[in-house]
Amino acid sequence: MADIINLLPENIANQIAAGEVVQRPSSVVKELLENAVDAGATQISLLVKEGGKALIQVIDNGKGMSETDARMCFERHATSKIKTADDLFAISTKGFRGEALAAISSVAQVELKTKTAEALTGTLVIIEGGNFISQEPCQCANGTSFSIKNLFFNVPARRNFLKDDTIELRHIIDEFERVAMAHTDVGFKLISNTNEVYNLPPTNLLLRVAGLAGNTLKDKLVAVNEQTPNISINGYVGTPASSKKKRGLQYFFVNNRFIKSGYLDHAVKSAYFQLIPEGEYPAYFLFITVPPNVIDVNIHPTKTEIKFEDEKTVYAILKTSVKRALGKNNLAPSIDFDQEQIVEFNYSKNQEVPQAPKIQYNPSYNPFNDKKESKSATNTNWKSLYEDYVKPENQHTYTAPQPEENLFHTQKTEVSFDKVFQLQNKYIVAVTAEGLLLIDQQRAHERIMYEHYKKSAQHPIHSQQELFPQTVELSAADMLLLKELNDDLKNLGFDIVPFGKDTIVVQGVPADLSSLNSVEVLNGLLENYKLNNLDIKLDKGENICRALAQNTCIKYGKELQVEEMKLLVEHLFACDEHAHSPQGKIVYTQINQTDIDKLFKRN
Repeated sequence: MADIINLLPENIANQIAAGEVVQRPSSVVKELLENAVDAGATQISLLVKEGGKALIQVIDNGKGMSETDARMCFERHATSKIKTADDLFAISTKGFRGEALAAISSVAQVELKTKTAEALTGTLVIIEGGNFISQEPCQCANGTSFSIKNLFFNVPARRNFLKDDTIELRHIIDEFERVAMAHTDVGFKLISNTNEVYNLPPTNLLLRVAGLAGNTLKDKLVAVNEQTPNISINGYVGTPASSKKKRGLQYFFVNNRFIKSGYLDHAVKSAYFQLIPEGEYPAYFLFITVPPNVIDVNIHPTKTEIKFEDEKTVYAILKTSVKRALGKNNLAPSIDFDQEQIVEFNYSKNQEVPQAPKIQYNPSYNPFNDKKESKSATNTNWKSLYEDYVKPENQHTYTAPQPEENLFHTQKTEVSFDKVFQLQNKYIVAVTAEGLLLIDQQRAHERIMYEHYKKSAQHPIHSQQELFPQTVELSAADMLLLKELNDDLKNLGFDIVPFGKDTIVVQGVPADLSSLNSVEVLNGLLENYKLNNLDIKLDKGENICRALAQNTCIKYGKELQVEEMKLLVEHLFACDEHAHSPQGKIVYTQINQTDIDKLFKRN
């Protein structure tokens, strides 16, 4: 039998490695930024064009590389961080695998300029698609500049899988923020298509978090500081009131390396037990420091997952430290074990024995009887309690007003029902000739508003100008998202103009939302939009309509007047699809007279 196993050519082996290390432009950004930090840089600039597809350039003022190292760094398994196997268990730097630059240079056009402080001239190295082109002396500043051009130019199938520029830029911002947050002593700058997105000077952690996540969060953070012999935990966690329905402000760093850990996330979440609603997530920016020999950072190609030697201990200390921080700030119940409290009960036999309070009630009261005077439930008049429900002639037909006359904005329709009332400020019960209709008020109104916005998207809504325009400060990611959505929001009646790099002014809102807080509406819209994108990929216009409906609909706990409930029921059944919410959840259920009879075994 002929031999069939061959060694792969170097360029193909590098492209296969690139499939693990370089998944998209943000992967390149992560590797280059971490290398710049390892080089001891105090100022790092990141420039990208077309979401990193056309250009990714990282410039640092670190120690630079010699002429030989400038060529060697592109070889596979070439690294300055590892010399023996024991070094794998004492890693304190970022990049160490020795595959990143080789993988990147195999799928892009790379230009490297680097110079050490001792050298008179720098070195220029050019590599395209894994092929060495040239190396020559050049004039450049101390430090290193990597230019990665036309990523995946020689692997068109991979390039076709990249998303549009806005989405790729968001991923780049995520990686930039993670590195910048871990190294507050370094100044960072991010420029996209000549637009400055971030310019962060060296500072402390609180101001760096505010610079990345927005100044509005700064006053909603609680400091965490826990020191033990083998582990220390520092950073900030958000107050319960700042929790959100989507993830996005959850950061773990172990020895200044960003990691993802569902196990540790559960530890933090459990510290907020009964402090935040189910389905919401607290913000946290936590730095865990442990000896390098008790963790393994070499279990994942992207190095975002690590393995602890004793995970349970880390879990317990993390949960306790977060809970203690919340308790110190009176955000969680706490007990002062340092002070003994004794409660004495003095009771004398001569004292009057306290009596249990008595509750006065009317045994004849019936909530379904809308007459002011209660009827006595005797054998002679019990039927009168139900007269309104059995007489067809007592039914009332309500006609829904035109859209501009009410809150719900749908076409004119007619719905017949006898009575309507609210249950637990969550459900609407409509009594019909056939039985009962149990309606989820939030899902119903969300469906109504969604169809309203869907139809309005085709015909621009009138904008109600704000008497006092409000300014809103956004994070860089939210600012980019808003620019992407601005044209669609304008059709829905929003009048938003930029005011500086990370601030906007809300000058107008849809006329039907003028009574609501425009800042809360906008922030809720952006949050729901991102949340929808995580759950399911939606068309942009569809997602905006869903997000706006979710944010402006009537919520659970809202007490409704009888006329409001009637209008909501009528408008629900005027919708094209009234049985399900935009998310596909059931809006109402019908209980027929037959079903009721079965409950009482009358059949």
